[in-house]
Amino acid sequence: MKNIILSSLIKRRIKKINFSTNFPYKTQKKVLNNLIEKGKHSSFGKEHNFNKITSYKEFKKYVPIRSYEELYPYIKRIKRGEKNVLWPGKIKWLAKSSGTTNSDSKYIPVTKDALINCHFKGGTDMLSLYANNFPTNNLYNGKGLMLGGTINNTQYGIQEGDLSAILIKEFPLWVSMHRIPDQETAIMNNWEVKLDKIVNQSIKENITNITGVPSWMLILLQKVLIKTQKKNILEVWPNLELYMHGGINFLPYKRKFKDLIPSEGMNYIEGYNASEGFFAIQDKYISEGMLLMLDYGIFFEFIDIEEYKQGKLATIDLKEVKLNKDYVIIISTNSGLWRYVIGDVIRFSSLNPFRINIIGRTKAYINVFGEELMVHNTDEAIIKTCNTLKCSIKEYTVGPIFINHNSGKHHWLIEFDNEPDDISLFTELLDENLKSVNSDYKAKRENNLVISTPKITSIKNNEFYNWLSKNNKIGGQFKIPRLHNDKVIINDILSSK
Repeated sequence: MKNIILSSLIKRRIKKINFSTNFPYKTQKKVLNNLIEKGKHSSFGKEHNFNKITSYKEFKKYVPIRSYEELYPYIKRIKRGEKNVLWPGKIKWLAKSSGTTNSDSKYIPVTKDALINCHFKGGTDMLSLYANNFPTNNLYNGKGLMLGGTINNTQYGIQEGDLSAILIKEFPLWVSMHRIPDQETAIMNNWEVKLDKIVNQSIKENITNITGVPSWMLILLQKVLIKTQKKNILEVWPNLELYMHGGINFLPYKRKFKDLIPSEGMNYIEGYNASEGFFAIQDKYISEGMLLMLDYGIFFEFIDIEEYKQGKLATIDLKEVKLNKDYVIIISTNSGLWRYVIGDVIRFSSLNPFRINIIGRTKAYINVFGEELMVHNTDEAIIKTCNTLKCSIKEYTVGPIFINHNSGKHHWLIEFDNEPDDISLFTELLDENLKSVNSDYKAKRENNLVISTPKITSIKNNEFYNWLSKNNKIGGQFKIPRLHNDKVIINDILSSK
């Protein structure tokens, strides 16, 4: 009976997803109109003439593009308990986002509209799309393990914390019944104690699916093996079939997951979700990019990355995007984020339907010597190198070394899971792979004139984890910054040795 009901719900939702992908412009126009209609009743809407907006052109005319810093005066008012600021009503939740390129936390408003019609909807759709691709799955015959963050109450009755903790705390009962760990454990502040408790609770259950950021999930899975003294995760959870992940590029971690979960029947699905919203889902088993979810109460705009770097903020909507161009993504959401620069750079892999890949961050790149190196370049290069030399990594970060004012090299800190036999060969191959994926880097490496051979430092004493701990960044939403244009973070990490 349960499977019949679930099957009916899944088919109904797949039909709606298909409608929004088949009629993307109509769907997005409706989303924008609904946002403007609701936004009229907020202070922001009144200040920005929402009552005069009847088209996308007028929306762009009356509402400027904003960074977090420019939006913060409104968020500050929300933090003080003020109502009807960016969205009608009182905000009950503020998602605390680390920001991978900024040490300061960001506080992103989460409304009930967004919680139900965006975040919960996105999680449900991941399962719906999976079930649609694998109709014989046994997902619902067991439980899901979800690795979440922490949450705290403020003096104004607002709950601040990781988005994952907010979701866990507000999940419907039927979801909580099929999830591990219990709520008290899931939102604990002490991550060392929390991970141990999750291990103790989960090893007794029939876990069929797991959800969480790859770097932290690996730590948990390794703790499971230590506790159970098993060789791999399938000996603990033989019916495990799905890992839902997001937040960072999965490819550098894929080899380690396959080692820990040696099953041809294990499936991996990526979601593009953040504190600001749930944006896209991998809808095909063989990934063709992530399907842009157009009916979640989020209106999408885009700026060509090259124009953005020049300070030009002319946006386009879905009608004008092109394949194989890199765009800064701009969002307006049912949490009251209006024409907000989320900081991600995406590329369309398909225009019918609209599928995207995350390329990097607007600030997460190295361009000290004119090399224009972005995260997708370094990820691709290190994956190729590891595959060739049969090694694997846990984490890495890269910064510059200055030889003089216009030349130098890149300093890589790498924590290997399986270290290569020859670091010199690894360095050589990594350098060649970087040249093959980035022509600017290749040009600057010519004859060592501007950039010389990279320097590799192997991390062996948990320096990355120690750095996160020292900076109060222990938790599911915190990640090691990949690329930066100075040596501040690298020096700080090395000082933890």
